This record gives sequence, C-alpha cells and structure tokens, in this order.
Amino acid sequence: MSTPKQRLVAIANQAPLFLGLVLLWMLLWGSFSWLNLLTGTLLATLVSVGFYLPAVELGLRLNPWYTVLYLIRLGFDIVRGSLQVAVLALSPRYTPSNAIVAVHLRTRSDFILTLTGVSTSIVPGAIVVDVDRVQSTLYLHVLNVAHPEQVERFRNGVLAEERRIVMALGSREDVERLHRVSGEDRSEKDQRARDQHANEKLKRGGTA
Repeated sequence: MSTPKQRLVAIANQAPLFLGLVLLWMLLWGSFSWLNLLTGTLLATLVSVGFYLPAVELGLRLNPWYTVLYLIRLGFDIVRGSLQVAVLALSPRYTPSNAIVAVHLRTRSDFILTLTGVSTSIVPGAIVVDVDRVQSTLYLHVLNVAHPEQVERFRNGVLAEERRIVMALGSREDVERLHRVSGEDRSEKDQRARDQHANEKLKRGGTA
C-alpha cells in the first residue's frame, strides 16, 4: 500500500512524460488549440495508464564543461559521418561491407544506455537495432566494416561516446564505475599484450 507521499512522488515522476506527450501531440497537428490540448491530454492519459513503466532514476549531475565538449564532439561526428556516407554513396568502387556490432557499455544506467544509443544512431553510418538492457549492451548496424580492426575501432568510439556522456551528465556512481571498469579493462589489455609478446618470443626462440 503506497503512502500519499509515495503517490505524489510517482505523479511528479510521470508529469514530464505526460506533458511531453501532450506537447508532442500538439506539435504533430501543427496548432495549439483547445481541441488539440484536450485530445492530447486524453491520449497522454491512455498511454500513461495503458503502457505504464516504472520510473527511471536518473540521478543527473550536469557538468557544464564536459557537456560542451560532448556537444562539440557530437556535432563534429555528425558532420564527419555525413561526409563519409556521402563519399560511399557516390563512389562507384564501394562494395557493401556491413556488420552488426555488439558494444557492452561499462555503466548500468538506463539513462546513459539510452543517450549513448541515441547519440550513436544520429551519426550517419550506424544505427541501433537492438538493446540488451540487463547486460547494458547495444547492437548496432554499421556501414563499411570489413575487418576486425575496424570493428574494434568502432566499438572504442562508442565507448568513448559513453565516457563523454557519463562525464557530462552521469551520476557519481556512473563516474566511479566508469573509472573502475576502465582501469580493469586496461589491466586486461596490458596482460594480453604481455602474453602475446611472450608467445611471440617463444615462437622465435623455437624456430631458431
């Protein structure tokens, strides 16, 4: 049994979505009239009740400096992606080489997962085709990917985008987890590099 305070909190959490749906309905019709306001309110009520989802805890922590850096880099990526796709479309020698790439994000925030997927999809050349919310994994269809090195480069680019979003808008828990997991990933990569180097030395010694 929920208390009056809990009900008020639930209403406050749903209010932005409700108002957003009403505004979206009026924008779709292109006019702000009483009829559109009434029908938009009825539609938003039906959607909120019929397709109810638990509220997502955002825990935002806005960092103005990192937010500006994120927006600048996103704009640069959009322009660069548009030019790259245009070159591919106009090139007579281009052979389609697309791939589905899975990117396992380091954070566990629904907000960061969503914003990373949106930021990646609005850049021409890649689009999210599936999401594993439990594992925080994005599955993306990527253009012009033919080699493992290209896949790894794209994956690192998405992880870099996630990092910029976390530093700009993530909670303290998101930032701490990002730094912790990034440190573990670097340790694993260093260990794999050392093992590979040792194996190469053994092979050279054996053939000699």
